[in-house]
Amino acid sequence: MLDAAPENSGLALSERETFSDALEAIAERRCKKSFTLLFEYYAPRIKSYLLRLGCESLQAEELAQEVMITVWRKAEQFDRKQASPATWLFRIARNRRIDAFRRTKTLDAQADEPVLSPAELPQPEEQMQLIQTEVAVQDALKTLPEDQLVLLKAAFFEGKTHSEISTEYKLPLGTVKSRIRLAFERLRTTLRSKMN
Repeated sequence: MLDAAPENSGLALSERETFSDALEAIAERRCKKSFTLLFEYYAPRIKSYLLRLGCESLQAEELAQEVMITVWRKAEQFDRKQASPATWLFRIARNRRIDAFRRTKTLDAQADEPVLSPAELPQPEEQMQLIQTEVAVQDALKTLPEDQLVLLKAAFFEGKTHSEISTEYKLPLGTVKSRIRLAFERLRTTLRSKMN
């Protein structure tokens, strides 16, 4: 099963309204300014999401453009009462990813190609180490103060730049960088103590 689309829970209500209005403007009068607004905000996020779903960089770029073309052509299908703009756009992205996967899975391949060989199973010790590391990281994340955790997730799970985070959370750029740096330092210290 594919990962769920990232939610924009941190997105301000007024921004959601702005993007909903933009989608409606595209649907009603093919407003290029509204499309540009949506494209600049969502295209990089959609590409990042597709990369996390396993697409190669070039494929993610192409699919993100296909998503935005779909937005231009089918904006009238958006209903702000049914979904937020982010949910609607990421659902389109997920569907494009599934379509692309279906197209490529029928490629001809030779049975002896190395790509088709099953991956070597990790040794039990390696598997146990990976599990322990994953648990340690999850536990360490829980120790972070909320203000650091939110920014860390925005940067590394949502693929946002420090400048985007600064704008979205209405924080000075220096504060964003400082909190993310402090979060890393705290994670490093916590993980060192757990792994030793």
